[in-house]
Amino acid sequence: MKVVLRLVGKTQFAYLDEGCMLYEKRIRRYLPFSVETIPDVKNGGKMEAGELCKKEGEQILSRLKPEDCLILLDERGRQFSSVQFSAFLDQQLQSSYKTLIFQVGGAFGFSEDVYARANVKLSLSTMTFSHQMIRLFFLEQLYRAMTILKNEPYHNE
Repeated sequence: MKVVLRLVGKTQFAYLDEGCMLYEKRIRRYLPFSVETIPDVKNGGKMEAGELCKKEGEQILSRLKPEDCLILLDERGRQFSSVQFSAFLDQQLQSSYKTLIFQVGGAFGFSEDVYARANVKLSLSTMTFSHQMIRLFFLEQLYRAMTILKNEPYHNE
């Protein structure tokens, strides 16, 4: 199964890009993995938050296929420990979906249409992080999950 981290907009900070590239390279040793960026909405800075979410949602939904499993990285989603997340990931990787898509939204989150299409909502913390920083945090947790599944010495209990 292919795993994709899909993002809205580019990362603005080089240090985040460097960290993301490090973990992307590590993750690819375990499974087919890619990062896809949905371009920022044109003139999005001039839009109301709700309108911007709706436009971003249209872009997110237009890229999905019926056989994709959409997992939203959302502050109101289910929370797991790293070990629990590795078990959840293992279960998803053994499912009948062709592609597992972890979706990071824009600065204002997701539209109602995207929430309606989502298979799962996943939260990395009860704290709120910027939509740019969550990319690095998620990639590290995905890598950690793979090392847990392979019984490799990265995660400490």
